[in-house]
Amino acid sequence: MKSSVKASFGFALSLVAAAMMGCSPANEASKEPSEVVAEAQAEQSETERLNAWFEEQYEEGLKKSPLALTMQGRKERYGELDQMSEQASNERFADMEAAVKEMKETFDYDKLDDDAKISWNVFLFGYEQQKAMKPFERREYIFNQMFGMHSQLPTVLINYHRVGSEQDLKDYVSRLGEAGRAVNQLIDRASVAADEGVKAPYFAYEGVIQQSKGIISGKPFDDSDNDNALYGDFKAKAEALVEQGTLTQEQADKYIDEAATMLTTKVGPAYQTLIDWFEDDLPNLDKEAKGVWALPDGEAYYNVMLAQSTTTDMTADEIHELGLKEVARIRAEMEKVKGELGFDGTLREMFDYLREDKSDERLYYPNTDEGREAYLADARTYINDMKEILPDYFGRLPKADLVVKRVEAFREQPGAAQHYYPSSPDGSNPGVYYVHLIDMTMMPKSEMEAIAYHEGVPGHHMQIAIAQELEDIPTFRTQQFFTSYVEGWALYSERLAKEMGMYKEPINDFGRLHSEMWRAIRLVLDTGIHAKKWTEAQSIEYFINNTPISEGQAKSEVRRYFVMPGQATAYKIGMLKILELREKAKTELGEKFDIKAFHDLVLGGGAVPLSTLELMVNDWIASQK
Repeated sequence: MKSSVKASFGFALSLVAAAMMGCSPANEASKEPSEVVAEAQAEQSETERLNAWFEEQYEEGLKKSPLALTMQGRKERYGELDQMSEQASNERFADMEAAVKEMKETFDYDKLDDDAKISWNVFLFGYEQQKAMKPFERREYIFNQMFGMHSQLPTVLINYHRVGSEQDLKDYVSRLGEAGRAVNQLIDRASVAADEGVKAPYFAYEGVIQQSKGIISGKPFDDSDNDNALYGDFKAKAEALVEQGTLTQEQADKYIDEAATMLTTKVGPAYQTLIDWFEDDLPNLDKEAKGVWALPDGEAYYNVMLAQSTTTDMTADEIHELGLKEVARIRAEMEKVKGELGFDGTLREMFDYLREDKSDERLYYPNTDEGREAYLADARTYINDMKEILPDYFGRLPKADLVVKRVEAFREQPGAAQHYYPSSPDGSNPGVYYVHLIDMTMMPKSEMEAIAYHEGVPGHHMQIAIAQELEDIPTFRTQQFFTSYVEGWALYSERLAKEMGMYKEPINDFGRLHSEMWRAIRLVLDTGIHAKKWTEAQSIEYFINNTPISEGQAKSEVRRYFVMPGQATAYKIGMLKILELREKAKTELGEKFDIKAFHDLVLGGGAVPLSTLELMVNDWIASQK
């Protein structure tokens, strides 16, 4: 299916490129001026009609997801939560299928301009990915230690449910009442999958149990002195309305009592059911984790997941071999920086030194609240320093702000990966760079600069915020998420920062290489686990042999790969494709190459499949010539 999309898209853009390089004057001269104008109007009309249709489709789909609306900064259906059942999933796919059918029957692809053809193909590509995944929907782990609505729902409510009025507070209460239904629907789906032999690894069960217990701990669930995270958030938002004079204290107390009731009667019982379900099934699991090769249809499922993550047709073997080559190349670069640092031992000895000497404050922050605050402060400094030089490399800059936060206590894990939560399109909610700081011995200083650029600017925040703020493409494209593009850009940003003059300390440059090595290793381990039957212990050992990562971090990372098959391969493949396209543009354009224009091109169309990005760059090169 992907090849047909690529072929039709390539043909369309080749015609556009030819037009931009110059049509034959004789061909144009043979037409009457009125004919040329009429054709231009017809093409414009078809493009405008399609773009208007895309907007209708986007709005229609968005309004079916209360949580998506909220994350967009909108307040329609503010008191509701999404339907999480398998039936609801089937209905969403049927809607998408009907939309694609309507698009093909209603619009003439050949009459569209080049931007509209990109939109058509991105829309079609997204549908074909969903279609390919549909037979394997029950192969996904609904709940695991990395993601799942059990942990995402509280995070979204705390960070995105803004309260500026009494009605917003009522809607928050309503959503707490809906949470039980949503969690129970997901438990039903996990049960159906389990009956078909699809169960997450033992450690994932343990993680879900621990997280779920954390979500329903504290007041009003028990007699502890600390408020539950959701309860504390609700109280703070209610008190803010009192301070601004919107509510009296008596009114606020009434809503706080209602929230407590919903938490104890709806949220608590649903999460306890979830805990009980996992605890009851835990003894039935093998403690040795296996890749998805062990699941029914496991090989076919993994191949689809690789295609989903990379937006390429690369096989598991090809990705594995690429990973091995990249690991060897990056080790050679590490050897050079090791020399700059004056370390006389072997690379493995340097890895051991970096991970074992936790008391060296040149390498680690103190494992104290002061150390955590220092980490956050330094991360903000790196980001602010980067912001100062962004205009030298980018024409487009995000309007939305970026903040750095510690992960909420109920989902914080030692050594887990930092991550980004997007801003809202209107900028009312800033982007959030989240950091796990529960154990500072797993947070080396040498790596944090590269991570700040990856998660913040010019990485995730810049790319995602700009995409959401774009106004010259259909809205659905501003919300697309192709992992190879999104994560490839973020990893490319780490290397770009080096070219921009950052990483002034050699140890931080070593940290950058470590970060890139991390992603190269993912190519090896993801395919190793899911296609070559690597064990958890074997994977952890490979990580430790090639990085200064601690055993705890290695374990957390490897366990991530077990429950998110294919996802980890996207980063390096996306980065390599962006670098390849940039080098091609530099070679073909020579002195005409403009790094700002290249970056604006890559970021100016939202997230796209890598094949689409390649065609866009090729077209741009032709236009510059």
